[in-house]
Amino acid sequence: MHPEILRELTSQRGREMRDQAHRAGLVRIASRARRARRHGLAGPGEADEFAAPVIPDYVDGSFRVAPGQPGQPGQPGREPGQVPTSGRTA
Repeated sequence: MHPEILRELTSQRGREMRDQAHRAGLVRIASRARRARRHGLAGPGEADEFAAPVIPDYVDGSFRVAPGQPGQPGQPGREPGQVPTSGRTA
């Protein structure tokens, strides 16, 4: 058989195998989702979103206030956008 024909047949077989593996992966994902729903669990994409904890902007645990927003509750006298200080100067 001619080498180019062999090469083409080999590449065709490789494409078919990759396509079959991709379809099998999709079937596995669908099967897992159905099984999870049957058992009362959330499937992929239906799970509760991960909520990252709020990370303070400053070392003292306070947050940056955007201009135009009032100061945070519990911090009287603080103007919007003012950077909190610990009361000491360097």
